[in-house]
Amino acid sequence: MTETVKEPCGVLVVNKHAGATSHDIVNRVRRLYGTRRVGHTGTLDPMATGVLVVLVGRAAKASEYLMSERKSYVATLRLGTVTDTGDTTGAVLSVSENLPTADALQAVLPRFRGEISQIPPMYSALKINGRKLVDLARRGEIVERKPRPVTVYRLEATPTDPPADYRLEVTCSGGTYIRTLCEDIGAALGCGGTMASLCRTETGGFSLSSAHTVDELTEMDESERLSCLLPLDLLFRELPAVRLQSFHEKLLRGGCAVLQSKLKVDYSIGTRVRLLNASGVFFALGEVTETEEGSSVKAVKTFVL
Repeated sequence: MTETVKEPCGVLVVNKHAGATSHDIVNRVRRLYGTRRVGHTGTLDPMATGVLVVLVGRAAKASEYLMSERKSYVATLRLGTVTDTGDTTGAVLSVSENLPTADALQAVLPRFRGEISQIPPMYSALKINGRKLVDLARRGEIVERKPRPVTVYRLEATPTDPPADYRLEVTCSGGTYIRTLCEDIGAALGCGGTMASLCRTETGGFSLSSAHTVDELTEMDESERLSCLLPLDLLFRELPAVRLQSFHEKLLRGGCAVLQSKLKVDYSIGTRVRLLNASGVFFALGEVTETEEGSSVKAVKTFVL
């Protein structure tokens, strides 16, 4: 009798190296863990390094349910240079010798803290009418992009190689483009600017301290690699938990909605919750919905069969 091999499942925090695409990392992880079901929670450009959250096995289905979370970066802002890509991998469009002082830079930074508006760069994975902007840009096409609201929670600049280069420390909402931030700061100073390096230090509560390089994972044996997979419910750690008795668990697993009053909880309509079994083990993502009987909880995605 053939023994069924259990597919690995969990969250893998990878420290992406420069030069690799996010898809390159996904392909390496597929081979290392022996499963095609691998995804990630947010693309990093090839030049960027740092935290890439990779979802292995059934966890790959979680990406569509993740909310836009805070991200933290360390970047290099290079003043006086403008490129067609917004970073130093692109063609140089202009160079200015009239560089501002460090004090002048500090004076404009408050404009870029809090809620701001950004126009997504052409060299990005954002899709318009089903087509990636970067693919259009490489063909020489430029399309209109509407400004989008983003939030910059923290923005600090420290000189590293004055007067051109500054270390930027940024904590921002999902959807914020650091290269655009560098360009906009440079434009505000009248000299132009571009991004010379980028490292994502944290996203969704996962940081570099828990990350592994692909080379490190390759050198591990199977048991060591499996031990690097973090529990899936960490992706939803900020959601309230609903612990269920076995009877209610069975109903929710079967697609039924269960009244909040029976579960002894009271959340507003639309609230997402973590569904736990009687032992406190996460098995599904739920949502509070209005039914004919009243406010109820229903499973929207089951991760543990």
